Amino acid sequence: MMNPSNLPDAGAPRRRLYGGNDPARAQGIAELRAMAARRLPNFCLEYLEGGADDELTLARNRRALDDILLLPRTLVDVSQRALSVPLFGTDSALPAVIAPTGFNGLLTHAGDRVLAEAALAAGIPFCQSMVSTVALEEIAATGVRHWMQIYPFKDRDNLAAIVRRAEQAGSEAIVLTTDASVFGNREWDRRNYRAPLKLTPRNLVDVALHPRWVMDVLVPHGMPRFRNLGDFLPPGMDSAKNAAAFLAGQMDTSLTWDDVRRLRDLWPRKLLVKGVLLPEDAVRAQEAGADGVVVSNHGGRQLDGAPAPIETLAAVRAAVGAEMTVIVDSGFRRGSDFVKARALGADAVMSGRATLYGLAAAGAVGAARALEILRSEMERTLGLIGCAQMCAVDARFVGRG
Repeated sequence: MMNPSNLPDAGAPRRRLYGGNDPARAQGIAELRAMAARRLPNFCLEYLEGGADDELTLARNRRALDDILLLPRTLVDVSQRALSVPLFGTDSALPAVIAPTGFNGLLTHAGDRVLAEAALAAGIPFCQSMVSTVALEEIAATGVRHWMQIYPFKDRDNLAAIVRRAEQAGSEAIVLTTDASVFGNREWDRRNYRAPLKLTPRNLVDVALHPRWVMDVLVPHGMPRFRNLGDFLPPGMDSAKNAAAFLAGQMDTSLTWDDVRRLRDLWPRKLLVKGVLLPEDAVRAQEAGADGVVVSNHGGRQLDGAPAPIETLAAVRAAVGAEMTVIVDSGFRRGSDFVKARALGADAVMSGRATLYGLAAAGAVGAARALEILRSEMERTLGLIGCAQMCAVDARFVGRG
């Protein structure tokens, strides 16, 4: 007979993760994360997962979302539920955008294109990182709603050239990341290398123990290359192995709101400022001509000890009013999290790690499965809170414990 004293408390959370590698059997993003951990070498997994310093912000992002309660209405007809929301005047099938993340070619071959095609199939925008390993023109040509993220590099002429490329490719939006001009202290990342992007012997052995990743990424194609940074890099330095340390020195720590205004003059389409946490900065972005802001702490990878974006979201929305587009990111793992963000004033959520876990677990099939999991969770959450339309979710549906 089982000893009752060995049983967990009746109210304790219980998680039993699927242990296989078939993404179709994954029931949540956590199971795709477990699959990704089995497929990726350690250095790739830590690049994907880690945060800055003691990772307090990383943990806070998740905890802040968990602390928000959903307040259900009962006896409401939810037999037909609509998830679409307007985003810059065009309907998005979900209140979601795939977030800009760099080095995706290290997770699976041509990872940026794989994510873009998953976003296209799901009917949502894809925001491509400036440090991606597929040319922006190739991504835009997929037909996805293409947004291009840029970093504040010192070479403004070459930065302007990327903006012009995005315009010629038909990109819908430029997303300026403002919270990375000084790199966060990611200790977990540095421990994996004996020199810039030269793995320690232990990590080299670990790579050899992950043959599925080796045969997908390294053997057929070699080390991924940065396809959007040729003008910034010395000749022959576009390999991800060689360029990372060089690029860190190209970040412009003198960036100000005047640079946002200059970018506004240069770029004729939608402009978003990413890395805003405080209401007063959201107002400054609005005054500088931005069409939207992304409330973000860079997924906990920059300033440790920062508030979670979901904690400041409502104040940002109140400061800029109803007309400005407000997007939020950092810590989102469940479809119910996206509903909470809508209730607190977000037009949409940028999904970074959640979709990357699918990509890293099983390439195109895994990325599609991640978005399908999130979609089904959003739809189910709408039914459970008694709200038939995502557009109708508001502050009435959330509370604090």
